[in-house]
Amino acid sequence: MSEPLAHVPHGALWQSILERTRTALACGALQPIETEEALVDDAAVQFTVRSLSSLERKTEAAAATAPNDRAAASPFLPPDPALTLGALSSTHTGVLNKHPVVAHHLLIVTRQFVPQELLLDAADFAVLARCLGEIDALGFYNGGQGAGASQSHKHLQLVPLPLGGGAWDVPIEALLDAWSVRGAVLRLLRLPFEHAFALLEPGLFDDPARAAERMQELYAAQTAAIGVVRDTAANDPARQSSPYNLLVTRRWMLAVPRSQERFGSISVNALGFAGSLFVRDRAAMHALRAAGPMNVLRAVAAQ
Repeated sequence: MSEPLAHVPHGALWQSILERTRTALACGALQPIETEEALVDDAAVQFTVRSLSSLERKTEAAAATAPNDRAAASPFLPPDPALTLGALSSTHTGVLNKHPVVAHHLLIVTRQFVPQELLLDAADFAVLARCLGEIDALGFYNGGQGAGASQSHKHLQLVPLPLGGGAWDVPIEALLDAWSVRGAVLRLLRLPFEHAFALLEPGLFDDPARAAERMQELYAAQTAAIGVVRDTAANDPARQSSPYNLLVTRRWMLAVPRSQERFGSISVNALGFAGSLFVRDRAAMHALRAAGPMNVLRAVAAQ
């Protein structure tokens, strides 16, 4: 059993993030990765690309844990108290990302171990609705290692908006101007890879219960549309059939099936499909510019 956690009061999430960030920086528990930010224009999107100058710390820490040992070695059982905000719900805990590239990066972690490859459920959407109701942010989920998940313990993630210094809060929003209807979901006409898109009603997050219900409805339609749902026995947890990314703001949802985790040396998670990419060094930046960020996304998305 996990130890009792203090609950983060409703309406106090942003203040809790700020306060925990301050104390975690002071004690050294929070170790932000220094970056240089560049805007790379491609396919009508101003991609925010950050060059990582100290990724080695995170890479070495990840390499020290073999994939088969990740459940037993989950850093969330329990999470580092110096990084922990507290309980966001009866099922999820708020924890700061120890090595953030984007400031105030929050992990929304299940209290008990749940595999990252299980599909999201009502409890996941309830806590996500609570968080988006309090913070104008991008919520995202890396469904499996092939979609950029670095831990096998189920966790959603949240980063405040805007994502970078471009004209849009989320760079990919430059393409949200034309779509076609495909069954219960939409397809953005200018995204050159398989995906499912949905618009959310204005003011939806004023009612978190309704927001959670609506997101779950759309998520079921999106995951079915991109082909990452498989049939399971009635009493078995719903497990994805292949990797995918999910992105959610107060205004829209986007799901993308994945074919591979990397483009060369460039790792791509859900933030890449928001228009925010990360490279380790000048060579990777050169490769990204040469290929074009949209071609990188096309290469790692399922076709």
